[in-house]
Amino acid sequence: MLKRCAWARDPLMVDYHDREWGVPLHDDRRLFELLTLEGAQAGLSWSTILGRRENYRGALDDFDPEKIARYTEGDVRRLMGDEGIVRNRLKILSVINNAKRFLEIQKDGSFDEYVWSFVDYTPIVNRFRELRSIPSSTPVSDRMSRDMKKRGFSFIGSTICYAFMQAAGLVDDHTVDCFRHGMGRKKKRG
Repeated sequence: MLKRCAWARDPLMVDYHDREWGVPLHDDRRLFELLTLEGAQAGLSWSTILGRRENYRGALDDFDPEKIARYTEGDVRRLMGDEGIVRNRLKILSVINNAKRFLEIQKDGSFDEYVWSFVDYTPIVNRFRELRSIPSSTPVSDRMSRDMKKRGFSFIGSTICYAFMQAAGLVDDHTVDCFRHGMGRKKKRG
């Protein structure tokens, strides 16, 4: 039987833990998806958002930032009426704003290059023994948050940035006894 991080208990969370969380991700659109979902999660549990992920994909044009950046007030009303997602107007407006900021970063390169530059293009592999030892933010997530805010992103505090970094594999916070610990050590470029 595989040993997992203690938070992976129900089937949805186990699947997410085993297949995605902490796996280095380099696809811009998937990175935008994770950034969006982490922002939606603020103040809620990750399992709540993960359980609505497919609803978000349908409601947000499969996280296509070019389409989302063109959303109108009519789209905001449509999303506010969608019971399959978190209907928080500020979070919905943030998704639209962040899609525009995301596209601005892509004009200079890829979002992938941008976010991975914060960790020198190499996952940070931590060695925590217990969940309670894992921080909710770090100096790196503080820097990422400050830079993204300077670029106009919203719902992007240091805690959200750190959760994004964990989800996208920029940081490996699997506990040392977890079978996934250290599996994402590969550098993107070298």
